[in-house]
Amino acid sequence: MNNTMSDAIALIGRLLLAAMFVYAGYGKIGGFEGTAGYIASKGLPLAQLLAAGTIALEIVAGLMLVVGWKARWAAFALAAFTVLASVIFHAYWAFPVDQFRTQQLFFLKNMATTGGLLMIVAFGAGRWSLDRR
Repeated sequence: MNNTMSDAIALIGRLLLAAMFVYAGYGKIGGFEGTAGYIASKGLPLAQLLAAGTIALEIVAGLMLVVGWKARWAAFALAAFTVLASVIFHAYWAFPVDQFRTQQLFFLKNMATTGGLLMIVAFGAGRWSLDRR
């Protein structure tokens, strides 16, 4: 595969990963109280602060991936967040049978997303980025 093709694929990969986080973060702004309530329902303290932090992380780190600036750090932060959120909110092993498959799918999707983010951590954002690696 030539460099131009690799650069284009790296950019597309970053954009697809980032889109999920930016979209999710933006969506939480309008549903802030619901997000905070869901966080609180899991027994986590400072639910409103965690909701605000989640919104900031998803949008800011997502946009960092889009432009490829400090992309390794952004990808690492999003990967750690995704694993933590998956264990807390999509612990499929603790859900009733009628919700098991759906939660398992969400969990596995998040682990696959984490894998993509860790590829950015390992190999960088590519040449079509502000990081240019």
